[in-house]
Amino acid sequence: MRGLRSLSVGLLSAFFSTTFGLYFPPHVEQLPTITAQTSGSLIALPYDENFLFKCEAKGNPRPTYRWTKDGMDFDPHKDPRLIKEESSGTFVIPNNKDKAKYQGKYRCYASNKLGTAISEEAEFIVPMVPKFPKEKAEPVVVTEGDSVVLECNPPQGIPPWQLYWMTNDLRHIEQNERVSMGLNGNLYFSNTVVSDSHDDYCCFASFFKIRTIVQKPRMVLRVKPINSTQGDDGIRSVQKRKPKMLVPYSHSTTHLKKGDELELECIAEGLPTPEVEWIKMLGNLPKRSHIKNFGKLLTIPAVTELDEGKYMCKAKNDLGEDVHHFNVVVEEPPSWQEEPVKSQLAEIGSDIHIKCSATGKPQPTITWKRNGQPLDDFPSTNRKVLDNRIIILGAEQRDTAVYQCEASNKHGTLLANTNVLVMNHPPLILTQNYLEYATMLGKSLMMDCKVFSSPPATLNWRREDPEGSVDGERYSLLKNGSLQIHKVEMEDMGQYKCLASNSEGTASITTELFIKDSTRIVEAPQDMKVKRGLNAELECQVECDPTLRRELEILWLKDEINILSNFSERYFTDDGILQIVNVSNNDQGNYTCIVRTSLDQDTASAYITVLDVPDPPVQLTLTDLKDRSVRVNWAAASDHNSPITEFIIQYEENHWDPWQWKELLRVASSQFSAPLTLYGHINYQFRVIAVNAIGRSRPSMPSERYKTPPCAPDRNPENIKIEGHLPHQMDISWEPLLPVEHNGPGLEYKLSYRLLGVEDSWKEQMVKRHSFVVRDTPTFVPYEVKIQAFNHHGWAPEPRVVTGYSGEDLPLAPPEDVSVEVLNSTLLRVNWSPVPQTTLRGHLGGYTVHWWQTQSLLTSKRIPSERQSLTIPGNRSHTMVLGLKPFSEYSLTVNVFNRRGNGPSSSPISFTTPQGVPEKPPILRATNFQKNSITLVWAPPHETNGFLTGYLLQYQIVNDTLGELNSVNITAPDTTQWVLHDLREENSYEFYLRACTQVGCGSAISEEGITIPEAFTMPEHSLPEVSTVSSETSTESFTIPEHSLPEVSTVSAETSTESFTIPEHSLPEVSTVSAETSTESFTIPEHSLPEVSTVSAETSTESYELSTSEVTSSELKQPFSFTSPNTDTPSVNATFPTLVVHNISTFVSDTSARISWRTSGERSDLQLYVTIMNHRDGIWQLSEALNTSKGFHLIEGLSPGTVYTVRLQASRRVDVPSIFEEVFKTRKVSSKQAGGTQEWFVGMMCAVALLTLLVLIGCFVLKNKGGKYAVKEKEDSPADPESHGMGEETPGEYSDNDEKPLKSSQQLFRDKEDDSSEDCSMTSEDEDCEFNEDGSFIGEYSGYKRRESTEVNGHAPVTS
Repeated sequence: MRGLRSLSVGLLSAFFSTTFGLYFPPHVEQLPTITAQTSGSLIALPYDENFLFKCEAKGNPRPTYRWTKDGMDFDPHKDPRLIKEESSGTFVIPNNKDKAKYQGKYRCYASNKLGTAISEEAEFIVPMVPKFPKEKAEPVVVTEGDSVVLECNPPQGIPPWQLYWMTNDLRHIEQNERVSMGLNGNLYFSNTVVSDSHDDYCCFASFFKIRTIVQKPRMVLRVKPINSTQGDDGIRSVQKRKPKMLVPYSHSTTHLKKGDELELECIAEGLPTPEVEWIKMLGNLPKRSHIKNFGKLLTIPAVTELDEGKYMCKAKNDLGEDVHHFNVVVEEPPSWQEEPVKSQLAEIGSDIHIKCSATGKPQPTITWKRNGQPLDDFPSTNRKVLDNRIIILGAEQRDTAVYQCEASNKHGTLLANTNVLVMNHPPLILTQNYLEYATMLGKSLMMDCKVFSSPPATLNWRREDPEGSVDGERYSLLKNGSLQIHKVEMEDMGQYKCLASNSEGTASITTELFIKDSTRIVEAPQDMKVKRGLNAELECQVECDPTLRRELEILWLKDEINILSNFSERYFTDDGILQIVNVSNNDQGNYTCIVRTSLDQDTASAYITVLDVPDPPVQLTLTDLKDRSVRVNWAAASDHNSPITEFIIQYEENHWDPWQWKELLRVASSQFSAPLTLYGHINYQFRVIAVNAIGRSRPSMPSERYKTPPCAPDRNPENIKIEGHLPHQMDISWEPLLPVEHNGPGLEYKLSYRLLGVEDSWKEQMVKRHSFVVRDTPTFVPYEVKIQAFNHHGWAPEPRVVTGYSGEDLPLAPPEDVSVEVLNSTLLRVNWSPVPQTTLRGHLGGYTVHWWQTQSLLTSKRIPSERQSLTIPGNRSHTMVLGLKPFSEYSLTVNVFNRRGNGPSSSPISFTTPQGVPEKPPILRATNFQKNSITLVWAPPHETNGFLTGYLLQYQIVNDTLGELNSVNITAPDTTQWVLHDLREENSYEFYLRACTQVGCGSAISEEGITIPEAFTMPEHSLPEVSTVSSETSTESFTIPEHSLPEVSTVSAETSTESFTIPEHSLPEVSTVSAETSTESFTIPEHSLPEVSTVSAETSTESYELSTSEVTSSELKQPFSFTSPNTDTPSVNATFPTLVVHNISTFVSDTSARISWRTSGERSDLQLYVTIMNHRDGIWQLSEALNTSKGFHLIEGLSPGTVYTVRLQASRRVDVPSIFEEVFKTRKVSSKQAGGTQEWFVGMMCAVALLTLLVLIGCFVLKNKGGKYAVKEKEDSPADPESHGMGEETPGEYSDNDEKPLKSSQQLFRDKEDDSSEDCSMTSEDEDCEFNEDGSFIGEYSGYKRRESTEVNGHAPVTS
């Protein structure tokens, strides 16, 4: 089987060699082969620099060259005027005056010792300048009506050329059916008229290639008119005659080459002028045929065999006809029927067949040559020459030669060189040895084994590593010796050997096959829609064999065109992602991602649809033009992939608002015309806009203008308003007609009015404005009003009548029967009787309820009047007042108001509110955690809402489950701490505390605490942000257990030996803990102050300025106290492993601050750092390392009146916990300056108060004179709570006071009267002192409505 296959491969190899030519290795001798040559005609045009005759050939040995000219030897090297190329046979003829001597036919011969190859024949033509012969033509004289021919006889020249007839002054001779020029250049007159007489008929010939125009001497044509003489019939006229052919003269046969243009011409004379008709006999004229030259010329381009046959032209007029027949024969130049092979390699003793088969019309003649010489010059006994082939029997080496075959007919010649090499040669494998092949599973692969040998070698393929055969259906041995493997499998990987052998020897090569992973797209691009102007991204992620990663190439095509090489810079590719920036409509299309390696490729495609606004509508026209209407028509353009939803029709007029386009109508997308209703006396133009989901198109081109005639107004003014701003007048205003609604010039309004039900006649006024004031009217009486439009062309339709009232005045009487019903401690119901219409004197606006607290029943203290109000719009006679303070005395009034203002108030009614439940306590803290007890500390509620009777304390265990809820009634209202005993060890408790009055208990505040197994000792680093809390001049100590103040920021102790006070709301973010003049020291254990930043202590004998006022909580109001239990708990300080830092304090001035401390422990020489931050820029500044034994650090260069944060820490980093932190504000001015500033501030407040008083007096005067009242403020105030809380039908509104023209002035009055200003001046020397509505200081505290001072434990009251 293997031998048979090898043999077949050898035979096919021989067949391939003789049929398709051979590749010869470089060291093997080869016959010459022409590789470049000049053929055909070479015309020496005057503008060419030179003329190249090329002849290049290859062969081994290297060929030599020689030339023949007109069949004679021609040696270019012997002519110094020629330019030669040494490496080939090429030479160049320069364009000089001697070039005519080189005219002729040239052929090149390339030879080596094996044979000679010849080139095709090339003809060098040197054209002469064409000239008309110099001759004097006699005048041509004819009688009117005769035919005549003016001959051109142009000179011969290089085609193409053009012929035309002109006069001496270069005017073309007009040609028509009667006068025309033939293909030969002659000018034919079918019949003449007197106007044909000219003395300057000139024939011109233009030769394009040589850029020459020549002119024939002018010719004279004289046409004699026929004399109008009396004859036998009375008048002599031009004699008519039937057609007669002038061209062609006789029947003819036309021979032309296939592909040329056929031209058939028929020109006839006769009178009247004949018409020419063309017919193809036995068929129809081809569709590509053309009739030219006024019907006298038939042309058919690129003729084929189908165009052969007989054609007839027929010339006819009224007197008869004449015909001419053409026989058209289409011929062909020679063409190869079977092209000869270029090379044949034959073994010695074999038979050689050289075939040369050509076709053509006429049939070509075959001529054989050997090495450029006639074959007959080489007699041979083993050679046979047949019609179209040569047979060499038992070829020998002497038969090696180049054999030429020439096929010729009258239309051309074909030349073929066939190299015949007779030799024996052992196999020479041309494929490189040890080649490596790679492919993918399932694909086909071809491994080459190209062999040069004579006789043809037999080829064998086999597996080497691992060993095996290549038998089977998946293996194929090709004609060229290659091994093809179909559907490669993994087991095919390994080494293969190709073995070639013939009678002269053997040769072999080894190749290796590798199997690679396929290249595939794992994430293909997806179809997408994108709006024009946005960016689009297509992703194409690929996987391939790791060894092919470097050669992996990703290409992007748009509509099969490479993007990167053919499109703009808006396309970017990166790692399989194609990004299109600023997408345009041209970017729409199909995008293909091609990923490829040298072995395989994969593709994926996606389509990008570009969405855009539509193109503007087109073909805008106006139809149905009428006085007040027109129809606009249009056509839709491209919608750019988003359907059109509607069309917008706009108009523009050039009188009232020129160049401003306004919308007139919108129509559905299915409509392409719309009727438009127009105003009169307007010069319109229109345009249309298309709309889709993306947006609006550009407007269409505007239509032509259309002006409507003037007419009377179509409508009257609308929105008539009748108002009475003053008691005795009526203001009438209306919405005027738009300018385009005037419908004509001279627009005015007729205003008519009369008293309703009193007057029958109308009072009329003609006005051009759109408002009018009727004076001296009764107060608040009804009127009828109508307004009619008018212009120079007439009146608008009859207007409608509207009713309104004249001016209002203030109500005269207050509401009566005012009563109140107290529903609970904060809610009140108010009732009254409506005010009669006779005393209302205007439109009812509503009622206003005013109330104010006069006294607190808890303190029996009179409270300055602070009015609150509730506005009830409409005709309501009751409302709810909520938000009252429990246990207080109030006064209440009610007044009615109309659009003019408020009426008088009712008599005040007094009422009291009952006690309520207290607010929840503001603070509850669990402290002093013991084994079975916890101490609770709290502050009393801000608002007790009655007499405080005590507290309800409840608690329960909150471990995994909730325990039983226990209660403790604390009946002493002054109690602020409680110790719970008998608690379970190591349990978590939740505590709830409520304050109680006689009414009941309020809301609860909760806190958690944990009992501990034994006395707690604080470990190292127990205070991440608070390091030391200590007291100077202390003789005793006590401990605040952990969790006792988790959010407290300020702890102070004043003049106390065993107690200290914690203000209520113990400041979740307050930063100062201080102890002054205390004789005891205290320590806050671990976690007791997780957010505390500053702990300081100062002796009362030094004039240090503390920053507590700057860092105390804004919520701190009412102090409370508790007494430290007499326990023997040892003092605990914040410690480091060998160092204790305590007694940290600060002193602040206007431009500097001093921080001091004390240390104790084994190592008092450690280093500390001070960092400070200006709150304006938030930048921390770090000091030099400070020795702890120094005890203080001075910070200088601070800005006056600026807030800073200072820290003392043991590390250079600002993001670690600090030992001490404090926020302070530097002084702004000195004490004297501060006093002056306060005096200036008081003076300024007085000036503002005086100015406010003057404004109030002015308002009061205007009010009494009947000026406008500001009820708008009431209308915008909050709604009546009854409509929300109590389910009433009409809402009400609240305001803080009855009339507030200047709220800030009233605020200043209350602030100045409040004695809290004294606290402000005592607390801070800063001029930025602020007051709340009740006068409380809000620089550091939030405002509460009530301030109380309570003496605790016999000490002076502390005001927060």
